[in-house]
Amino acid sequence: MTLSQKETMLLGELRSQEQICIEKYGDYSNRAKDAQLKNIFGMLMQKEQEHMNTIDQMLSGTVPQMNGSCGSNMPQPKASDYSGEDKNADKYLCMDALANEKHVSSVYDMSIFEFRDEGMRNALNHIQKEEQEHGKQIYDFMAANGMYSA
Repeated sequence: MTLSQKETMLLGELRSQEQICIEKYGDYSNRAKDAQLKNIFGMLMQKEQEHMNTIDQMLSGTVPQMNGSCGSNMPQPKASDYSGEDKNADKYLCMDALANEKHVSSVYDMSIFEFRDEGMRNALNHIQKEEQEHGKQIYDFMAANGMYSA
């Protein structure tokens, strides 16, 4: 499939966003104080790598086959036994990660409407739903640990 100039530009932007997510989650997994949060960030980093691989497929003109559900197989976060500086440091990482997921999801939302091919739109929609699940996973951890006030 031949992509339009606009589609190519949007995929390039999405690829850049995925690269940022991969780098942040790798860094945050190393910096997180809580073992559960380290695991969450590590798993999210792997999912973002899958997203970037899908974007690379699309950039080559291939319509990816999106298999499986968008739902996360990650366990529901539980309250951790920590406080003080460690908790504040993890809260900062979570707040930044959540803000990043909100931004990335909005970039996918806008991009979906710009693609002619239904298969490409479906792939982007699938990734966007997974980005929303990432945000939920971070929010759930924060809520379980008293880091988020609605």
